[in-house]
Amino acid sequence: MKLYRTLYQKFRTVFDFGEREVAHWFPGHMAKGLRQMRASLKNVDCIIEIHDARISFCNAQIPFSGRNPLFQESLDVRPHLLVLNKMDLADPSSKQRIRKQLEKGGVRNVLFTDCLKQTDDSVKKVVPMVTALIESKPRFNRDENTNYCLMVIGVPNVGKSSLINAIRRTYLKKGRASRVGGEPGVTKAILTRIQVCERPIMHLLDTPGVLPPKIESVETGMKLALCGTILDHLVGEDIIADYLLYSLNRLETFSYVEKYDLGEPSDDIQNVLKRIAVKLGKTQRVKAITGVGNITITVPNYTAAAYDFIRAFRKGELGRVILD
Repeated sequence: MKLYRTLYQKFRTVFDFGEREVAHWFPGHMAKGLRQMRASLKNVDCIIEIHDARISFCNAQIPFSGRNPLFQESLDVRPHLLVLNKMDLADPSSKQRIRKQLEKGGVRNVLFTDCLKQTDDSVKKVVPMVTALIESKPRFNRDENTNYCLMVIGVPNVGKSSLINAIRRTYLKKGRASRVGGEPGVTKAILTRIQVCERPIMHLLDTPGVLPPKIESVETGMKLALCGTILDHLVGEDIIADYLLYSLNRLETFSYVEKYDLGEPSDDIQNVLKRIAVKLGKTQRVKAITGVGNITITVPNYTAAAYDFIRAFRKGELGRVILD
């Protein structure tokens, strides 16, 4: 990787959100799903809370960006395992730092995973860890039941269904039982119980991703949007792309320069998107009014370029980063 430190010193140190507000994506199925989840707690032995590892924490006092405070009361009454997923997209050197920060906040049962891998050694640890957690706490009304029931929770598009399918592959040697998608909102209701293990007999409840009804910080909302937790059009591909450029430059992650043949880093999103559009042949024909009449001209398709830029980040093609 070339050194761009001289240019980096000229980049923005603060992102200007202007008067923008991140849309609160909390449709009816989320409210319904949250009610169903709370009603099902009496039959649950352990909660697996899953998050995107790229937005895993801010500091010991502030909840990390991927966490929904509405889950907190649920976590207080059941054994709890925190899974930080999509580690293939996150900076692996940050693991210990993240773990220490979470321990300061009282979260000690933490597992890092990449559930899209056909074989992930971390997934093999889920059942032993969950079994130990359940056996260390009273089960009250479920004490005589030898079957274990788990609930997987988290905000949208962090890999809840992928985790369920990965555990099934590992312990039952069976294919996927829960639908997986690259956009938030694929799972819209609690599914029937899905068996994931034979010894001990263990079932998982898949749940819809639930965002807080109100996202307090615009920057928190932007991180969630960048990682695909909020539908792009609710925020705007242009602002997400600009925040991505700002974040990559802030983290000194300049892989985008080589990927799009830019020559050098830039802090100007319009210039970057224009170069991307030209390189990828993403153009559009528009009518222009001139002194001699209307003519049709070809211009860069900035929206299509922004879409490609964002998708490249989400696929890990622009480097492995931690946004928090």
